[in-house]
Amino acid sequence: MIAHLRGRILEKHPNRIVVDVNGVGYEVAVPLSTFYGLGDAGADVALRIHTHVREDALALYGFASVLEQDLFERLIGVSGIGPKLGLAVLSGIEPLDLIRAIEQADVARLTAIPGVGKKTSERIVLELKDRLPKTQVVAVAAGYGDPEPPLLRDDLISALVNLGYHRPLAEKAVAAAVKVTPDGGFERTLKQALRELAR
Repeated sequence: MIAHLRGRILEKHPNRIVVDVNGVGYEVAVPLSTFYGLGDAGADVALRIHTHVREDALALYGFASVLEQDLFERLIGVSGIGPKLGLAVLSGIEPLDLIRAIEQADVARLTAIPGVGKKTSERIVLELKDRLPKTQVVAVAAGYGDPEPPLLRDDLISALVNLGYHRPLAEKAVAAAVKVTPDGGFERTLKQALRELAR
């Protein structure tokens, strides 16, 4: 089983990349959360890999962090969720928000992810609620410190989405902005988030 790949990005598309490892090109499906953190074609890359074997196919799924891979593997353990839907879930919500939504049984937040219906959301909450790492522990381990007040965060994400940015991109920009301006109010943090998006 392939568990890790280190090489150069040969091709880059929003849901998959091709990694050149010593002349061999590996096609790897990635969630948007990983995709946005990658360099352009030609850049070096190192990914954690989940190898999915079926009778008719062998597919590689790549992740930038242990947490993303852990959540993906827990998601595909839920009945009715395959790797494609697992990837769609991680593309539609940041890892910490996913954990928080499952902990709080926020079915509406999960249903807002494209491709995830109400029954699937309920199944995710039911099967994973007591099996996920706690948000506080994960946040500290991932270097996020104390999670920022959710209301300010939600308002910022909502503002960026209303400006036309995709939600996963908005969530990433807000997370980065909060790290830079931890004590900033709405306006200051929003300006920083817009700077992050302009990079």
